Amino acid sequence: QVHLVDSGGGLVQAGGSLRLSCAGSGSIFIVMGWYRQAPGKQRDLVAAISCGMTNYADSVKGRFTISTDNAKNTVYLQMNSLTREDTAVYYCWAQTIPTRRDYWGQGTQVTVSL
Repeated sequence: QVHLVDSGGGLVQAGGSLRLSCAGSGSIFIVMGWYRQAPGKQRDLVAAISCGMTNYADSVKGRFTISTDNAKNTVYLQMNSLTREDTAVYYCWAQTIPTRRDYWGQGTQVTVSL
């Protein structure tokens, strides 16, 4: 079975940093990334990485960095210069090969205070 376990969220002051982690198991992932969903809003892609190539939402470019440890099947999201607009539940996301099926972590809450 495929599992994604995400962690690392918490409460941080504006301007601070957090690092999210997501450990995958049960398959080989062709792409891994992070989505976020704020209350009353849709779930949006934050960042993704595949074969070393990265993609970021415009709102996080220059502040967030996505990386992987392929040996551990783990993806990280380093979040710097956090603002209140970054407050959301962050979900780890991955697609497996060859099916390209989507899998999701359970979500981790990130709250940025003034």
